[in-house]
Amino acid sequence: MTANAPLIDGFSRAITYLRLSVTDRCDLRCTYCMPEAMKFLPRSEVLSLEELHNLSLAFIARGVRKIRLTGGEPLVRRDMIDLVEKLGREIGRKDANALDELTLTTNGTQLAQFAGRLASAGVRRVNVSLDTLDPVLFHKLTRRDQLAQVLGGIAAARDAGLQVKINAVALKGLNEAQLPDLIGWAHAEGHDITLIEVMPLGEVDGDRVDHYLPLSAVQDRLEARWTLRPSTYRTGGPARYFDIAETGGRLGLITPLTNNFCAGCNRLRVTATGQLYPCLGGGQRVDLRAALRSDDPSAQLDAALDEAMLIKPERHHFNIDTRGARPAQPRHMSMTGG
Repeated sequence: MTANAPLIDGFSRAITYLRLSVTDRCDLRCTYCMPEAMKFLPRSEVLSLEELHNLSLAFIARGVRKIRLTGGEPLVRRDMIDLVEKLGREIGRKDANALDELTLTTNGTQLAQFAGRLASAGVRRVNVSLDTLDPVLFHKLTRRDQLAQVLGGIAAARDAGLQVKINAVALKGLNEAQLPDLIGWAHAEGHDITLIEVMPLGEVDGDRVDHYLPLSAVQDRLEARWTLRPSTYRTGGPARYFDIAETGGRLGLITPLTNNFCAGCNRLRVTATGQLYPCLGGGQRVDLRAALRSDDPSAQLDAALDEAMLIKPERHHFNIDTRGARPAQPRHMSMTGG
């Protein structure tokens, strides 16, 4: 494969979307994501700002047009905004290798501090993870009392001109009954909202089978309450969207278990240590950190990206139906990049 050739996997899918983790660290401890006593990576193993930037440029040169910065919680990394500003300069360049969009997924705790700088750097949209508006349940789910801080961050993002999308993990017996109110609140605030099925990644304190909630059941309940019309809206991600007539807002559903969405997969994930995972649910990986630190980084990165196209599987095989079953992959979502 020649340098700058588009990334096309073995199933003829064009890869145009990179989810790049800048840290595995997080200031919340969501129960479905990680244990309370989470062991984070030594900082020496994490890619430097320069390496993250050079890696991003290599992906852009191979046809990636959208980069989402993730974690852990990306905004807890001190030099994170420097990377955003550097990548923001790649948006809309007048040449073949330009970035169309730079986005961010965050838990919102640090958003009030950084919303203005994100907008100034060229970020136009952010996804904020928020599973409940109930302070007691928020504390139970995240093990932290920071709901007011998150809501303040969301308001600051809106005031800075950022489009906010709320991401909520649907959890049986926890926020299940609150989902309609969360959707109604999001739409009243002018935000889209996407519901996500819990994913079997990494060991947690408890058993995910206790709280796995199929979104097919949630959709049935919502349709008994509201009028949901399939939307033509697309972001390049895995969500299927609906317009809700009564709220005037948009609802997305991400269903890795009940409605596999892999046929249109256009994305790759890179961890903060430079491990490229062609599939969120697969164990296949390519070591980009070794390529970056080799004697010929450019050639080695191109070769590594070609290898990733060869090993990217057709689909993942998630399942949550057996008590005590091991997760689909041992790594946590915060390690892979949410």
